[in-house]
This record gives sequence, structure tokens and C-alpha cells, in this order.
Amino acid sequence: MSNDVSNQNTVQRHLKDRHISMIAIGGAIGTGLFMTSGGAIHDAGPLGALLGYAIIGIMVFFLMTSLGEMATYLPVSGSFSTYATRFVDPSLGFALGWNYWFNWVITVAADVTIAAQVIQYWEPLQFLPAWAWSCIFMAIIFSLNALSVQVYGESEYWFAFVKVATVIIFIIVGLLTIIGIMGGSAVGFDVFTRGEAPLLGDGLGGNLLVIFGVFLIAGFSFQGTELVGITAGESENPERAVPKAIKQVFWRILLFYIFAIFIIGMLIPYNHAALMGGGDDIATSPFTLVFKNAGLAFAASFMNAVILTSVLSAGNSGMYASTRMLYSMSKDGLASKAFGKTNQKGTPIISMLSTALVVILIFVVQHLSGNAYEYIVAASGLTGFIAWLGIAISHYRFRKAFDAQNYDVRQLKYQAKLFPFGPILALILCIVVIIGQDVDFITSGDFDLNRFLITYMGIPVFLIFFFYHKIRYKTKRIPLEKVNLDPHVSMEERNFQKKVD
Repeated sequence: MSNDVSNQNTVQRHLKDRHISMIAIGGAIGTGLFMTSGGAIHDAGPLGALLGYAIIGIMVFFLMTSLGEMATYLPVSGSFSTYATRFVDPSLGFALGWNYWFNWVITVAADVTIAAQVIQYWEPLQFLPAWAWSCIFMAIIFSLNALSVQVYGESEYWFAFVKVATVIIFIIVGLLTIIGIMGGSAVGFDVFTRGEAPLLGDGLGGNLLVIFGVFLIAGFSFQGTELVGITAGESENPERAVPKAIKQVFWRILLFYIFAIFIIGMLIPYNHAALMGGGDDIATSPFTLVFKNAGLAFAASFMNAVILTSVLSAGNSGMYASTRMLYSMSKDGLASKAFGKTNQKGTPIISMLSTALVVILIFVVQHLSGNAYEYIVAASGLTGFIAWLGIAISHYRFRKAFDAQNYDVRQLKYQAKLFPFGPILALILCIVVIIGQDVDFITSGDFDLNRFLITYMGIPVFLIFFFYHKIRYKTKRIPLEKVNLDPHVSMEERNFQKKVD
């Protein structure tokens, strides 16, 4: 009887090492690389794009090591909301958790809409209206998550495998084209150094701001890597799987992006008309352009299938992440206890049903009122960067509490690199990127109130969550000496013990 009760209140550790590695890799490879990287190259030039992606990639590495250190010490679903609650302030955990949940809910609604548009690229599949395809994709995503975490992990493994294989094929085809084995022609190194394509952008004075704009594109491209922290709570062996995933993710993602951008810069002039907008037309994807340049006639159709895989993968991960965040907040007392109940498969089914209902509501709003949906999306626009800020702050406090309570750092089965440099660098860069979201306003000085509100709306929304919780529950920052560092005592148990005492 006790086992049944336990099973209804805990997730199950069925994610294998390969699942977690591919989930983390897949989270960072998507439309950000396949589509919008072309816009970054157009704006900053090939070298500027390489610098921007490399710098943000290094920052993400430090964030991943920070998250990895905490996730191996305290592997829980929902990770950084729990870490902020335990190591910093419950109000910070509340705001991070609800914002992150909201962000992924919107992402799922957007992805099922985009997937419907992508699949209608093939004329035979236009027999169904877009909304019907969206419903089908939503049903698939829900089913993959509802069956079991192992089914989710396996589906994400193969979704990610398709994306990784595409990037590898792209790099091989690109290199063969550059050296003249395959068809097409290469622009060459001149595009990096002189001629019509300047070193970074147009003019020395604007170079830094142009690269800064790449920071934004790269930051959004890399968002999703933090999923490795959320999966730790359902890993068969988080102490082995998480560090392994972090090492693989950093080197593979950095190499994939750097090699891909290098090849695009070598084969496509930075001022190519198709790169100007980094648009959503599959024909403007730099991957499509390179494949066509190499003489592969099926390039557009092939890349459309890859984009469809990427979008479904993002929606699949979004459903998983939002459900686990809601589950985790329930366990920490930041959401209703009902969201903490699981079925016999270990799936937080009430959290999943509630999340799916909100996804459907946002989907309906999107189709009935474009203006309302624009503001809904804006409210979550900065959530990824804010979550990264929370990870950096939580890790810094975690390690400081370790010292204050005389714990031995050698107890940590995985140690973050270059502490405290890593979380401090990530903190500074995240703040800089958040403040500089509207690069056009900074460069032109042309203030547009509506654009400003849409760009920065995520900040006041986060602060509303934070201060609502702080005022209602009168929370304070937890003193380092009182931070709960016992991995075997949950916040729920700790709070209960306080009431008893």
C-alpha cells in the first residue's frame, strides 16, 4: 500500500545517459541554427557572428557547469526553481518557476502552430487546415509525454539525432564544396577580411553593437540547454549522466555552431539577399542555400523535414519542462499540492493536463486576437535569460553556503569549473544581454513606447511574481548558515519540521 502511495507522488528515474546527453544537445540545436544564424551572419559578418556565438557559448558552458554541480548534488525535477528556493529566497524560486513554466507553455502553443505551417509546405498535405494539423501535433506531443518519461526520452533522443545528423552532413557537404570536390563555389577567406564584406560589420564604431546583437540571437539559440538540470531528477544515474552530458554538450554544440557558421560564411556572401532577414521561409535558410549551392536539388524539402523535426522536438521538450517545473514547485510548496501527484508511470498527470489546457487556451487566443497574443509572447520573452540569471545566483549562493557551513568541497561529485569566475561572468553577461534587448533603440535613439513595452515586458512580469510572493509570505533571503544543504531533506520536509519545532 505504501508503495502505491509513493508511486503516486514521485517521478521515476528511467532516463538513460544517452537520453540526457541528446536532450541537452537537441535543446540547443534548432531553428536558431537552421534559420536565424543567417541573419546574424548578415548583420555582423562571418567573423562577428563567430565571435558572438563563441562568447555566448562559453557563458553557457559556465552556466551548465554551475547547474551540473547543483544537479549532481541535489538531482530534482524542476532544478533551478528548487535551487533558488533552497539556496537564495523562496520568492525567487517562485518567480523563476512560474515564469519558466509560462515560457514553455507559450513555446508549445507556438510550436504546434509553426509545425502546421511547416508541414503544409508539401502540397499533398494541404488537404487538412492548419488548425487541424496543430491539433494532431498537440495530441502527439501530449501522448509522448503522458506514456512515461522513458518514452519522452526515447522520442527526444531520435528527434535530436536527426538534428545532429543534419549538422554533420551539412559540415561535410560544406567542406567538400569549399575544397572543390562538390559542385558550387566558395566565397573564400576574403569574405572574412576585406572586400564588400568588412571584418565584422559596417564601420568600426558599430562593430561592438552589431556583435552585441548577435549575442541576443545566440542566446535564444542556446536556450534549452538548461533542460539537462530538469532531467536530472529522472536520470538513472545523475552523478554520472549530468557531468557527461555537460562535457558533450559544450564541445559538440560549440563545434557544431562554429563550424556551421564558418562554412556558411565561406560559401554565402554576408550580403546575400536571402540572409538579410534570417526569415522563416525555408528557402532563406543558410543550410538550404549551401545544399543547393552543392547541387543537391532536394535541399529545400529535406531542410523542411528537419525544421519540422526541430519544431516538434521543441514542443515535446516544452511540454516536459513545463510539467516538471509545475510538479517541482508543488513539492516545494510554491504551487498546489495537486500538481505533485503522479500516475503509476511516474508522470505528473495533473500538471500535464493543466499545462495542456493552458496551451490550448493560448492557441485559441493566438488565432482570435493577434495583438493579445503578441503581448502574451512578450511577457515571456526574457524568461530564458532570467532563468540563466537564477542559475548563476543560486550556484554562487550554494557554494558560499557550502563554505559557511564548513562543508568540504571535495564532497561534490562534480565541481564547476573556475568558481567563482563562471557564475559571475554568466551573471554579468546575462544582465548585459537583458538590458540590451533593443539594439535598434540604442543605435538610433528612436524611442517607440509600444516596442519598448513588448521588448522588456518579461522583466515587470517576473518582478510581479517575485514581489507578490514576497509580500504575501513575507519571505527573506536565507542566511548562508541556514541554507538547506542536506540533499536527503526536501523543502516540504524542512518546512514541516519548522512548524513542528
